[in-house]
Amino acid sequence: MDDDLVKYINKSSYRSRALKAIGEDVKIPKEIARDSGILQSHISNVLRDLKEKNVVECLNPNMRKGRLYRLSDEGLEILDQIK
Repeated sequence: MDDDLVKYINKSSYRSRALKAIGEDVKIPKEIARDSGILQSHISNVLRDLKEKNVVECLNPNMRKGRLYRLSDEGLEILDQIK
């Protein structure tokens, strides 16, 4: 696992809170926002950021609403390190 990626996640409370909110579940952005305390208007940027780093994956990217997100294998490893 990439230590720089762990540091990158820890630099932003939004990124680490989103990771913890998803955990081992599959969630829609509204649930992630609610569980993390991040405003729903900000969560899409956080998820896009985490997706670009291959920490989060979208299971149904072609959907406009109700997209499902879960942590990638690397995201799960990082979650263990930041708990």
